[in-house]
Amino acid sequence: MNTKNYSAEYSEKSLWDKLATYALRAGKEVIQKVLVLYECLNDGATPVWAKGVILGALGYFISPIDLIPDVIPIVGFTDDATALIAAFSAVSLHVKDEHIAAAKTTLGRWFEKSVSPTQ
Repeated sequence: MNTKNYSAEYSEKSLWDKLATYALRAGKEVIQKVLVLYECLNDGATPVWAKGVILGALGYFISPIDLIPDVIPIVGFTDDATALIAAFSAVSLHVKDEHIAAAKTTLGRWFEKSVSPTQ
């Protein structure tokens, strides 16, 4: 990943728009990481430095300009997954069971019904 500040790419609306468009194509593993990080980001107990890491990873996920374009089948989200896994590892001490549970609930709704996140 280059040194661009991807946290500037983040907005909640952009995140939900990206999820609505690419959730099924990105796959459960990538989307689960996004949702867990999102839940952690919105937890008031998460330290500011960890929120900065999360914002960078989510901003990278949202950004239309990244190492491997998301429109490329199969490999398009590989770089996004790498950024999300790195961020998750960095903030893992601040990821709570309730973040994971909330993400799994949302993920289950979306993927069990095979619908987009906006439905």
